[in-house]
Amino acid sequence: MRESTDFDGFSPSPQGPAPSERGRHGPAPWALSLLALVLGAALSVWLADLQQRRAEASRQAVLAATAQGGYDALVARLQECELLLRSVQTLYQTSLEVEPKEFAHAYANLRPRERFPSLQAIAYAHKETRGDGDHYITTMVQPQTGNQRLLGLDVNSQPTNLAAVLASRDSNTPAVSAPFRLVQRRGGHARADGVTLRLPVYSPGAPPVTLAERRARMRGSLAASFGAGDLIASAFPASARDALHIEVTDITGGAAHPLFAPLADNHDSARSPMRFDRDLAYGGRVWRVAMHPRDHNGLAFDWTQSLLLPELLASVLLALLVWSVATTRRRALELGWAMSRRYRASEERFRALNELLPALVLLAEEDGRITYANQASRSRLGERVYDVELPTLFEDAEMREELLRADRVGCSNAEALLRSVNGDRFWASVSIEPVELEGESKLLMVASDISEQRQLTELLTYQASHDALTELYNRREFERRLERALAGLAAGAEPGALLYIDLDQFKLINDTSGHIAGDQLLIQLASMMREQLRGGDVLARLGGDEFGVLAANVHDIDGARLVAERMRQRVDGYVFVWEQRAYTITASIGGVMLNHPNVSLKDLFAQADTACYMAKESGRNRVHFYSAQDDETTRRRSEMDWANRLRWAVEEGRLQLQYQEVWPLVLDLEGAPRVELLLRFRDEDGLLVAPGAFIPAAERYGLMPMIDRWVVETALANFDRLHPSGAGLGLATINLSGASLEDESLADLVLELLELHQVAPQRVCFEITETVAIRNVAQVTRFIERLRQVGCRMALDDFGAGMSSFGYLKNLPVDIIKIDGSFIQDLLVDPMSQAIVRAVTDIGHQRGLVVIAEWVTSAEIVKALAALGVDYAQGYALHKPEPVLFHRAKAPGSSLDAPGM
Repeated sequence: MRESTDFDGFSPSPQGPAPSERGRHGPAPWALSLLALVLGAALSVWLADLQQRRAEASRQAVLAATAQGGYDALVARLQECELLLRSVQTLYQTSLEVEPKEFAHAYANLRPRERFPSLQAIAYAHKETRGDGDHYITTMVQPQTGNQRLLGLDVNSQPTNLAAVLASRDSNTPAVSAPFRLVQRRGGHARADGVTLRLPVYSPGAPPVTLAERRARMRGSLAASFGAGDLIASAFPASARDALHIEVTDITGGAAHPLFAPLADNHDSARSPMRFDRDLAYGGRVWRVAMHPRDHNGLAFDWTQSLLLPELLASVLLALLVWSVATTRRRALELGWAMSRRYRASEERFRALNELLPALVLLAEEDGRITYANQASRSRLGERVYDVELPTLFEDAEMREELLRADRVGCSNAEALLRSVNGDRFWASVSIEPVELEGESKLLMVASDISEQRQLTELLTYQASHDALTELYNRREFERRLERALAGLAAGAEPGALLYIDLDQFKLINDTSGHIAGDQLLIQLASMMREQLRGGDVLARLGGDEFGVLAANVHDIDGARLVAERMRQRVDGYVFVWEQRAYTITASIGGVMLNHPNVSLKDLFAQADTACYMAKESGRNRVHFYSAQDDETTRRRSEMDWANRLRWAVEEGRLQLQYQEVWPLVLDLEGAPRVELLLRFRDEDGLLVAPGAFIPAAERYGLMPMIDRWVVETALANFDRLHPSGAGLGLATINLSGASLEDESLADLVLELLELHQVAPQRVCFEITETVAIRNVAQVTRFIERLRQVGCRMALDDFGAGMSSFGYLKNLPVDIIKIDGSFIQDLLVDPMSQAIVRAVTDIGHQRGLVVIAEWVTSAEIVKALAALGVDYAQGYALHKPEPVLFHRAKAPGSSLDAPGM
């Protein structure tokens, strides 16, 4: 809106009579001077009055702009509150059930009190249907500090609050409550100055259309509670609060409820030359916003800035110099131009204030040609916004066509993707209305940038479906995809497969290098497995070191096995390096075919977990697909169930010892037999269960020291009845857990039992794993040295799994090292495994140690080990575990042994 003002100079009067006649017939010089003085004074008074009126008009325009800006800021603040609540509503729209922890995380991510200091709480009330109707019970609230009284609050006990709940439910739009006293504000004289903003939460699905459908699908209500006065005060800029007396009153339904009024000041609204009264309709309520200047005297004209005195002086000079026409004219013109410049400067200041509005304001002709754009519009849309037409700013083709129609109607608070003149795109809340100015139809568009709110909504949606560490899908999203695949099967889609992946060496890395290293390994493996996916496959982290793959379009189990094997081979042999340590990683994969649409998710995951367990029991680093027989063969129970059974295992005689012979690979080492003692559990049906099923439960519930003591006492008490060779048995190896080594009294017990049963210490060997040794070197060293002093031997199992083991050989006084079975399995096909076995053997011999290979499964591996110089070997290819002699009569059951276990 442009306003121009022109100022004309004043020309002198036509010359009078000739000088000769002027002296005689013309007026006297003093009369001319008096006339000039009177005319000049009159002109001065008129110009001063004009200046006063324009100055007052300018001040009133500035105050009007300030009031309009404050009103717009209040509207914008209410819309921002709505966006805040809709961000939380998005969490409920994307989730079937929102847990309190998720609700708290969403509140923490939004950090609403940084933007809304007046916010009291964000709460969720769950709908409960009772005999007397629906009740809305508050079940979640954030922040909880100061809002504890809200938890469990029945909203029905607050009629004004309940009215907002029902209004938002029936309209599917935000609803504001009438002012009432908030629960959080204690005290008997607390004012009813709180309001709540409400949004409904419907059951999942398309948005409800009819009133009946909205009421039927209503499952809860979201609320943001505010101190009304604080909310309104924070919305108005400081400049508006300083310059204007502001009153906001809720006038909905004719009743007046004051919402905001500052402390008493010197004002009289009746005397105010300028008032701003506007009704704000939002959320079903109508607020009367009334503003007028705080200081009416501030609108009065400042006579110290008046030009009256200079103009009177000019009149005097004009009277004295009336005969100097040319000089008087020149000075009058200069004075006129100076006044004109000052008026133009005043106009520019007025326009600058209008330009500083934060909203984008555009005015266009009926044909779409833009005729006005404020500073915010030019900054966001480009300085050349006048060169384009209004419809071209919209990305949506339908909205462009609507703006070009002759019978177009306006739109309010519509979200649209706008495009600047430079091609930048951003989301905005747009209101467009046809207006009529000076008899001409125009289009007025007011918009505000909401790109950050859109990004926040998209971020919340992403976080709800992805794992924060690996950025893969999380378990919840994976289950949704799996349900969708099952629904597709029912509709005739192609079969698929569910793959359950569990890392084999993850606990070792966490124990030796810490959880940071474990997290880094998961990130690397996630990226590596993602590369193996086919089009349509879905990879997710299910929790811990467990991953899931939904393989699409696999017609049979052979096709699914190819997908699983490709994934396993990619993980197999991957070397993870962390702080000068290197680890080889393998994975066990359990698979389930998706060819029956009626199976439940719970059953699918249970079958996949069972298949993965079978893969681990078969030696790890392999793929196993579920079959109906697996449920009978695994006989797997929960860890808590195993813990309860193991507490009575010794008294009930359910523990059993077996032995596996250790064979020499060099002729010079042939002599008395060597065996390793293995532990088994006999279940209620008389079947033997391998330790992989119950040892984790024993370790978790602290039962390993009890089990280890039983093994040591039983083995030493029946030492000559362990093996058919009887007293000719050369060496028996007993495994000990990490928890037992932390017991200082274990070494004393071993020494007492050796002496009690007259067992030569040279015939007994105790075996500990590399992980236990590395975790507590000092404790393990003290235990080893006490037993080696009397002649017992010590063996280090699973050697080489961490590749940091070589350094510990200098500090651990062991006699035997056993190479980890994962290297022995791949000895014939993996050059790296061959190099590791050779290095371990050479270093062990240099230290004077005996080297044993476990998990030997073929005669070819036996030959390769002998060629590399390994001293002893054990495994199914040489000898399958058997019950010890004194257990054979009462332990005729079957065995579920894995090689080298």
